[in-house]
Amino acid sequence: MNPYNRRRDPDRSRQRILRAATAEFARRGLGGARVDRIAARAGANKRMLYYYFGNKEALFLHVLEAAYARIRNAEKALRLEHVDPEEAIRRLVAFTWRYYLEHPEFLTLLNSENLHRGRHLRRSTRVAAMHSPFIATIDEVLRRGALAGKFREGVDPVQLYISIAGLGYFYLSNRYTLSTIFQRDLIAPRARAKRLAHMIDVVLGYLRDRRDGRREGATRGRPPAHARPG
Repeated sequence: MNPYNRRRDPDRSRQRILRAATAEFARRGLGGARVDRIAARAGANKRMLYYYFGNKEALFLHVLEAAYARIRNAEKALRLEHVDPEEAIRRLVAFTWRYYLEHPEFLTLLNSENLHRGRHLRRSTRVAAMHSPFIATIDEVLRRGALAGKFREGVDPVQLYISIAGLGYFYLSNRYTLSTIFQRDLIAPRARAKRLAHMIDVVLGYLRDRRDGRREGATRGRPPAHARPG
């Protein structure tokens, strides 16, 4: 393709700018990012950037929306609705953990937006719609697990996903301080594998139906009914 035509292709131009902006915002945050650097990295000019995206804050919102779209689209390949509920949860925990490891820019973008108290995402017309089908899929997995007697009933899918995300997010966001405090390399391959196994155990341990266990605990240490007074 002629280089001139490539520069004039609106979709390609937008994607180049978004990739450059993602790298800039992930490295420097919204406050430290510069439109000049984004334009230079994208092989564009500032006028083109402003034409497609309006201003730096609007561009940041586009970057956030694109970041969420990528992870939600990648999650669809897990096919959670087509596998055993416990296997679905294992896949979801493992995917979330590995995605964070392979896409550190996703976490830094979220950190930046949280510094701004989510004010850009509140203006989004796309993010809520991206997440609704995903939460509905998790809810269906939980429902199937409860019907099969494998999971407890009444689990909130939003709370569950926040817990899964938090187990990986906190570990990775604080890996340097935690590694120093506990004097172990928490990002070494063996440590990462152990962390994933721990997260799966924690999540499945919470979800598994404990009704039989509660009945056993309630009677443990008590004499049989025929031996109790009255």
